[in-house]
Amino acid sequence: MNILKNTATILARKIGRAKLDSEPFNHFVVDNFLPPELAVLCLRNFPDIDDGMWEKQDDDVEKKYRSDYSSEFDFPNGLEQAVRLLNSSEMLNAMSEKLEIPKLIPDPYFTGGGLNMSLRGGMLDVHVDGNYHDATGLNRRVNAILFLNPMWEDHWGGDFGLYTESGELVKSIIPIMNRLVVFDSNDHSYHGTPNAIQCPYNEARRSLILYYYTVAPREGDKWEKPHSALWKSHNMTDKKWKVEREYK
Repeated sequence: MNILKNTATILARKIGRAKLDSEPFNHFVVDNFLPPELAVLCLRNFPDIDDGMWEKQDDDVEKKYRSDYSSEFDFPNGLEQAVRLLNSSEMLNAMSEKLEIPKLIPDPYFTGGGLNMSLRGGMLDVHVDGNYHDATGLNRRVNAILFLNPMWEDHWGGDFGLYTESGELVKSIIPIMNRLVVFDSNDHSYHGTPNAIQCPYNEARRSLILYYYTVAPREGDKWEKPHSALWKSHNMTDKKWKVEREYK
C-alpha cells in the first residue's frame, strides 16, 4: 500500500477515536497527530520569518503572518505531505462522520488557509470566520489547525480560545507540537487568541490551517449573505466595518 495512503488511513482512525466536544460548539482535539518523523520534517522546513512568502497582517484585530500560497505545490517538503493527508478522502470522511457534516470538500486554492506565524505581541481578536468561498461558490463548514510548536511554555500565552457569543471563554487549547484542532465553522463558532503572545523574541507560534466546504448551505446562521471574518471588537463587523460583502 502507498505510504501516504496508509498514513491517511491511520490518521483517519485517530480522528474516529477522538472525543467530540459540543461546548461552546462542536470541536475535537487530536494530540500527536502526524507520525513523529513527518511532524519534525514539517517543523524543520517551516519557513523563517524573513522568507519572502509571508503576508503581514498588522491591524487592530490581528497581528500575524500568513503564507500567500495558492497551490499545494507551494508548500515545502513535509508540509506538502501534511496538506495532502489532511485533504485526503480518508480524512474528509473521518471529519464528516465525526462532525456530522456530509460531503466535505477541501480548498485547492488555500483561500485564507496555509501557514500562519505569530511572533511576540501577535494576537487574533475573537471572531467568526467568513462563510463563503468565492472561487467555488461553496460554503465554509470546517476549520482544521495543526500546531507546530515544540517546547511551548504555558506562560507565553498564545492559547487557541473557544468562546460563547457573549464573549465568555469556554476552552483554552495550548498550541503544542503536533496537536490538531478541528471545529465546526459557522456564525456561532467564536474563536481567537485575543491576548498578545508573550513568547521570547526568538520564538514563534506556528500553525498549518486548512478549511473545508460543502455545496449545502449552513443552517442556523445569523447572516445569510456572504461575509468576511466578523470581529468581536468591531461589534461583529469585518475590517471595513461591514457585515455583508458582495459575491465575486
